[in-house]
Amino acid sequence: MAPHAMRSDIPLRLDRLPWSRWHWRVVLALGIAWVLDGLEVTMVGSIGGVIEREDTLGLTASQVGWAGSVYVAGAVLGALAFGRMTDRLGRKRLFLLTLAVYMAGTLATAFSTDFVFFVVCRFITGLGIGGEYAAINSAIDELIPARVRGRVNLAINGSFWLGAALGAALSLLLLDERVLGPVWGWRAAFLAGGVMAVAILLVRRHVPESPRWLAAHGRLDEAHRIVQAIEEEVARERGPLPAVTDRVVVAGAAPSLAGVARILLHRYRRRTAVVLALMVSQAFFYNAIFFTYSLVLTRFHHVAEEKVGLYVFPFALANVLGPLLLGPLFDRIGRRRMIASTYTAAGLALAITGWAFAQGWLDARSQAWCWSAVFFLASAAASSAYLTASEIFPLEMRAIAIAVFYAAGTGLGGFVGPALFGGLIGTGSHAAVAVGYAVAAALMIVAGGCALRYGVDAERKSLEDIAPPLAMDADDGQPTKRR
Repeated sequence: MAPHAMRSDIPLRLDRLPWSRWHWRVVLALGIAWVLDGLEVTMVGSIGGVIEREDTLGLTASQVGWAGSVYVAGAVLGALAFGRMTDRLGRKRLFLLTLAVYMAGTLATAFSTDFVFFVVCRFITGLGIGGEYAAINSAIDELIPARVRGRVNLAINGSFWLGAALGAALSLLLLDERVLGPVWGWRAAFLAGGVMAVAILLVRRHVPESPRWLAAHGRLDEAHRIVQAIEEEVARERGPLPAVTDRVVVAGAAPSLAGVARILLHRYRRRTAVVLALMVSQAFFYNAIFFTYSLVLTRFHHVAEEKVGLYVFPFALANVLGPLLLGPLFDRIGRRRMIASTYTAAGLALAITGWAFAQGWLDARSQAWCWSAVFFLASAAASSAYLTASEIFPLEMRAIAIAVFYAAGTGLGGFVGPALFGGLIGTGSHAAVAVGYAVAAALMIVAGGCALRYGVDAERKSLEDIAPPLAMDADDGQPTKRR
């Protein structure tokens, strides 16, 4: 064991806590990040037809697709920049900063005057959301007890679709001619998102810094004070807590970027390949379809622009229910089998839906129900990708690892998807769009197979057992071999 390695009971004390109101507050304050992302994506999806109108921004279908891709590009860069800062400066500083960046971007979007202004604002909004993924996933996994980490993480990631439902409701309300109408309603929707962020920022200030991160950076006294305060609150609600007499090695300082690359590509090369496959496939699958959701409905099924939001509700409901109902199985049956099952089933379901779409068998309503069935499975699968990225790498580099995989997966899958599908939809060909669906389905099935063969059985295990701190490496600085 290296001389700088330290032992602490903090991880064990956090993992042995019974579920309490304190945990609910953390989940609500931090999990809102996915609600905001869902709100943003759905509003752009729901107003895609509206901002093509000459009396709004007058965008083309291709420009709407590119706006989605630019948002994703901002999220990629935000994840990388803020992810590195999260490992060095702490979880709390960054989940406050990234929310402020998001707030500025979405408020500015409401005042867009042309395509360039619009995409710049979308880029800034994406920066904030990307940073949120790294900071929030790190904090949540480090605060939630190991025995329920899987279901909680999946449920929080699935809350994206609560934001989607809210975005759909806002678009229906504000685009209604009896309220504000298309010309001003889309602007008011983005303003509403910014106001929501202000309220969340005020609530989030009361979430503590991760005690695991504090211990890793030698701030043991501060970490103990935070854990003691949490224990006292939980004990008042749930009764006396069992004593903790053991200690585990806690992490050290964050490695350099070169060190991160070496660890990912050598020590954890098999895990790296699995997470990359999961992230790329789900990013392409989701972003390609949902960023152009309104275009399929308006172009192929002739749904009125102001009615697109109605079709988001069953879709959003299925996406929320998937992680909620299937999430407990990831802790009971296990990570590998459930990830493989949900990825493969979602891919097969989309392939069947794409075939029916190409044959012209679907109308707007049946298309929406088919998508809902597909994404009941895909939502749990996609959420498990973020869970995997956040729990199978050491604490010293957890946030940057999340950021790297989010950036790589989203850059390869999410950035290409919206622009590609925007072009395919622009052709007006059912068959061309179905080819895109087939590609997305194939990616999911391949990723599911990788997870089954090479995934990690992380269920009900402490984070320190899944990926031991780098401080446990040999004194010569060379990482031990763990695939």
